[in-house]
Amino acid sequence: MKKKVTMTQIETESETLCPVARAETVVGDRWTVLILRELTMHSHRFEEIQAQTGATPQMIAARLKKLEADGLVERHAYSQRPLRHEYRLTEKGDAFYPVLLALRAWGETWCKSPEEGRAISYTHRLCGKPAGLAPVCESCGEPLRRDDLIAEQNPAYRAERERRYEAFKANR
Repeated sequence: MKKKVTMTQIETESETLCPVARAETVVGDRWTVLILRELTMHSHRFEEIQAQTGATPQMIAARLKKLEADGLVERHAYSQRPLRHEYRLTEKGDAFYPVLLALRAWGETWCKSPEEGRAISYTHRLCGKPAGLAPVCESCGEPLRRDDLIAEQNPAYRAERERRYEAFKANR
């Protein structure tokens, strides 16, 4: 008797040719995307990531291990006694940045009111003008790379992140 295979099983297997399904198996949950956001924002230490995502230590540890196994993140020791690591994006992890830009653009456009202002405004280093929300600079048309952007958090967002970190430290 033949085993019945559902479409869901086919779509989640790595054998699928669908690149969206394959990518989803690597970065397809909220905590993983938020961890990648934090790494692109230069939060490299476990406690910084935990403070800004609100995820439990177990969730973060599991996602970081998976990201490392999938080649998006590398661990680097920054202290030997006690042994402590920070996490850095690999070339593969850094290549996820345009996806974060797309999520940011969609969130800024459809999930917020215009009165709130942009959480982060980017200036394109190459032309010195506003980068906008697209994957290419709205001022000069060049593709946006993370290293080519100067980020300026709006005061409310900066205060939100500072409050989150202070609350995290107070609860330790």
